[in-house]
Amino acid sequence: AATETELKEKKARVEDAMHATRAAVEEGIVPGGGVAYIRALRALDNFTLDDADEQTGVNIVRRALEEPLRMIAQNAGHEGSIVVEKVKSNKNDNFGFNAQTEVYEDLVKAGVIDPAMVTRIAIQNAASIAGLMLTTEALVSEVPEKKKAAAPTPGGGEMEF
Repeated sequence: AATETELKEKKARVEDAMHATRAAVEEGIVPGGGVAYIRALRALDNFTLDDADEQTGVNIVRRALEEPLRMIAQNAGHEGSIVVEKVKSNKNDNFGFNAQTEVYEDLVKAGVIDPAMVTRIAIQNAASIAGLMLTTEALVSEVPEKKKAAAPTPGGGEMEF
């Protein structure tokens, strides 16, 4: 590494890879790119509740499971909801959207994988937060602001400097 900052960044990447490998060895791997979360939605398909609050919690978890793939697609310049629906409709458990190549393919064969442990913990945390939101009297949230287009610069005429 040429600089101390570069050295720290490389060290952090090696540590991240080591932790991910350790987690993968411990619990296995799942397709990455948000596909494992989409496949987890199947567990909620037959999950209907009479209690409206509990059903709201299930719907929150359902939406949270779709969000990683939706954001990956949007960051790659694609419509997130279309990508989510295309992946959901495919029966191959490993089928997903490879944002790097912008191709739908078997993500495990393409090397796009996540440690199962990390995926499991993320799902558990989403369920925990949904429960917390339902039992909370009030919730403070930040409303995202829509960004306005920059105003055009006024014409400067023929100014000389």
